[in-house]
Amino acid sequence: MFTGIVLDVGKVQARETRGGDARIVIAFNRFDPTGIRIGDSICVQGCCLTATELLGRAFAADVSRETLSLTTLGDLAVGSPVNLEPSLKAGDALGGHLVSGHIDGVAEVMSISGDARSQRLKFGVPGDLARYIARKGSVAVDGVSLTINEVDGATFGVNIIPHTQTVTTLGKLTVGARVNLEVDQVARYVERLLGPRQF
Repeated sequence: MFTGIVLDVGKVQARETRGGDARIVIAFNRFDPTGIRIGDSICVQGCCLTATELLGRAFAADVSRETLSLTTLGDLAVGSPVNLEPSLKAGDALGGHLVSGHIDGVAEVMSISGDARSQRLKFGVPGDLARYIARKGSVAVDGVSLTINEVDGATFGVNIIPHTQTVTTLGKLTVGARVNLEVDQVARYVERLLGPRQF
C-alpha cells in the first residue's frame, strides 16, 4: 500500500527483455539504500513492483508481460525518469490517499495550460473508467496523488503546483503523453457494494 506522495525520482539504468517480460534496474537518489530489502514493494510510476536485487543505489525488478502491456512501463527506456515511493509502514503519515499500485488503465494528456505558477492538466481516460472519476475526488497519475478539479465525460482536470512539478515527473509531461492511472479504491468498493448480489 502507498500514499501517492512521491519520495524520489529515479532513472531506468538498465532494461533486459526476458522471454516476453522484462527486468529493469532503477537507480535512485534520495532513498536510503539501507532501508530497502529484497522482496520490498516499491511504487514505480504508479505500479507496485518487487525489488528482486539490490545494486548499491539501485534495485532490480521483474515486470510481467501483463504489466508491460497494460501500463506505461512497457514504454520505459534506459534513462527514463520514474516516480518512486516505498510502501507504507505502520505509523507512516498518510499524506495523499490510499494507493494500491495496481493500475486501472492508461490515460492521455489532452492539454496543458498555465495557471499562475501552477499547471492545469487535462487527461482523457478510457470510457470504462470515467465513472470512477469524481470532482474533488482523488486519483493517482503515474503514482502521484492528485485532487480532481473538474470532470467532463471521459476527461478530467487537475492542478499541478510548482512543488509537484519539481519533485515528480509530472512537470515534464507533454500533450499526448501516456500516464498510468489508478482510480480511488473507495469508488471501486462502492460500486461492488451497490451492484446486484451475485452469490
